[in-house]
Amino acid sequence: MTASTRSTVLSLYMRVFRIARTWQAQSGVTGDTETERTYIVQEARTLFRQNQQLTDQESVKRCLEECEARIEIGLHYRNPYPRATYLPPMGLATQKGRKLRAQQRLRKQAKPVYLQSQDET
Repeated sequence: MTASTRSTVLSLYMRVFRIARTWQAQSGVTGDTETERTYIVQEARTLFRQNQQLTDQESVKRCLEECEARIEIGLHYRNPYPRATYLPPMGLATQKGRKLRAQQRLRKQAKPVYLQSQDET
């Protein structure tokens, strides 16, 4: 990882923690605010630690784009949790063989940039 990439990653990491420190839940309830702050901090730690061994510039760039997108979406909607993904047509149909592989490929392609690090469900 280059020095500029490292500084970009560290600045994003610190930005997430600054956001978590000042976060206010949309409901205004203190318990909700604390729950959402805890979620933001835990999610950031988990994802940054999960990706700290990345050395490929392309994968690091994708992770940075995902982080930026999640920050902007969270601030815009005042919701720290990932937004739902919408499946393509026939995305839930139970098929076998070639059609199943095609549907799995469509689901993977339909996954937005801000959810690339989320596990498949």
